[in-house]
Order: sequence, then structure tokens, then C-alpha cells
Amino acid sequence: MTEHGELPGDRRTHDDRRARGGAADRRGGTRSTSALQYVVRSVGAIVLLLAIIIFTVRNMRPVYATRGTLGEELRKHAPGVAAAVAPNDTSQIAQLMQTPKFQQQKRAFFEDVMRLNQVDSARADSIALYAVREAYVRGISPAIIFGVMLTENARFISAATSNVGAVGLMQVYPKVWLTDKLKQTLGADLASDSTNVKYGVFILSNYFNPHKKGGGTREENWATALLHYNGCVKGTNTPRCHTYPNKVKTFVEKQATSICNGKGFYECIAKPFINGLFGSGDQAPATAATQ
Repeated sequence: MTEHGELPGDRRTHDDRRARGGAADRRGGTRSTSALQYVVRSVGAIVLLLAIIIFTVRNMRPVYATRGTLGEELRKHAPGVAAAVAPNDTSQIAQLMQTPKFQQQKRAFFEDVMRLNQVDSARADSIALYAVREAYVRGISPAIIFGVMLTENARFISAATSNVGAVGLMQVYPKVWLTDKLKQTLGADLASDSTNVKYGVFILSNYFNPHKKGGGTREENWATALLHYNGCVKGTNTPRCHTYPNKVKTFVEKQATSICNGKGFYECIAKPFINGLFGSGDQAPATAATQ
């Protein structure tokens, strides 16, 4: 017997019960609770992360929404990084875009857009890139493209829509030009600056260099070509539409100071030194380009 009147066996039994029963139960209970809490917390974290992703996608504007592609931005700001992460584009247009001549013309277009105080430098740079690129592709003077842009959409609003439905920087008329065939080669989103300029310059090339019935193309007078671009064939759709070519000419003479660099209008709108990389494409519809 112990001091407290317990038998040694009794104390051992009681201790054993505490050691084996109570402690084991407590450990088992702790493990069950911890596992449940871990699962609940993990599920909660996943739900929260998904909610943040959904909110960001729906509400945040992409950093490069008004700029060129990521590759273009890298080439502009970090050419070394661009060369490391992407192979060189060896296509003809990509090679021409790297030439000093192209960069000079792009810079001139950029400067003239910036002087208008309508867009920031990043947007002006992307517009200049698209415009001069398509000038090379289609053999249309950058000065003509610039003049048409200012006549059609002087504030450079990408989603601008006219009362007859013409869209974007160069006010392209989707009912005429947004065909399945052209969507495959030029794109479908006319509110995209890049796509809109592709369509606009393609249309200009069709009217400046129309197809002949016997094959090949011929050069059209600049004023007549611009009247067709505006849809002013008979002058019945838009009042005073016959003034459209002179409006373009005035914008070129007054605003295209860097593009023309002291040249007169006729010299400035002369064909670029390449005559269109990909040809003039399909025959232009007889209906209006922009209405």
C-alpha cells in the first residue's frame, strides 16, 4: 500500500489507463481536427484565388491594350531580351521593318501624330508602326494614309462608328469589306488599330491600283481613288463628298510635316520605293469603301 492507501497495482492500472486511453484519444482527436482544418483552409484559399483572377480579368485593362504586341514592345525597349526569348522573323516584311529607311519613316509618322496632341506616345508609336508597315505591304504612300486617317477620324478613336456603320481609324465599312475571305487574311476586329489599318490600306491599294479587265493593274489618279475610298462615285450619298480629296490633300500639306519633310504634296504622295510586297490583292467592290 502507498501513503495514500492505494495498492501499487491500482496506481499502475490508473496510470496505464491515462497513458494508453486518454493520451491516445487526445492524439487521435487532434489529428482529425487538424486534417479537417487544413482541407477547409485549402478550399477557402482556392476559392479566394479564383475570385481574384475573375475580378482581374473582368475589370483590369491590359498594360499593352493600346500598344503593339509584347514582342514589339520587347524589341523597342529591350532588344537583347527579345532576341533571347524569340527567334528572328526572317519574312520579307520583318526584314524590311528592321531597315533604317523603315524606322525613319515610322519615326516621321509618329512625330506627325504626336503633334496633333490626341494620343499618348505609346499609341502614336503603334499607329505609326501599323501605318508604315501597311504602306510597305501595299505600296501606298504613308502621307496618303496619314491624310485619310485625319479626314476620317482626326481624334484616332479606335471604336469610332459613323452613322452608317463605318468603323475605326480609317472608317472601314464592314457591310462591304468584312467578308469571310478577307477575315481570314486581314482579321475580323475592325476596332483593332492593326486590323483596321490593314483593311484601310488594302482598300486604298485597290482604288489607287485597280485591276484591269485583261489582267494586271493600272494607276488611278489620286483624287479619283480617294473619291472611291469615300464612296463618292456619283455624289448622291454624302453632301459635298466631292471635296473629300481636297480635305485629304490639305491635311497632308498642313500636318504631315515630318512625313513629307519639305516635299510638295505630289512628290510626297509618290509611290514608296517598294511597290507592295504582296500585290494589290482582290478586286475592290464597286460599292463604297467607307460610305
